[in-house]
Amino acid sequence: MAPNSSTVRPQAELDLADRLSYELVRFMRLLTKVKAQVAKQGPDGIERAAYAILFCLVHEGPQRTSKLAEFLHSEISTISRQSSSLVQHGLVERQADPEDGRACLLAPTAEGLRVFDENRKQRARWMADVLSDWSPEDRETLNHLLARLNTGIETNNPSLSDTGGVSQAKGASNA
Repeated sequence: MAPNSSTVRPQAELDLADRLSYELVRFMRLLTKVKAQVAKQGPDGIERAAYAILFCLVHEGPQRTSKLAEFLHSEISTISRQSSSLVQHGLVERQADPEDGRACLLAPTAEGLRVFDENRKQRARWMADVLSDWSPEDRETLNHLLARLNTGIETNNPSLSDTGGVSQAKGASNA
């Protein structure tokens, strides 16, 4: 994560950024632990990592495997394996690509949309529990500032902006 500018910043600003970075690392580690506790596989037998594919398809619409790999910063082989599992479980279907008859698009099925929605609701209940002692104003402020931080990260790292549609489509409300 090399800085994009050579702007000289006051030490107080750098110190605050350092404390924020520490809290963000702590936040990511805690989320990783929570995910591990929830289980490697969901109740429907799907790898948790495969839900990222379902998320993209629900929010971005049908996609080629190569586009999903770009969105998720993954190898095509990983996306192929995970999407095959989603297809086998009836959560995703392959459709002919109208732009190229030789290629196919992946799209969520009705069951995939149902499972996605159930996971979204479960995640929302958990987040509501985490924030239950926060005021509504604090929750709104966090939501606003987190969306702003995500936009700033995307803006200052153009290589990340290829997922901008996904994060901006539902990032602050339904992601």
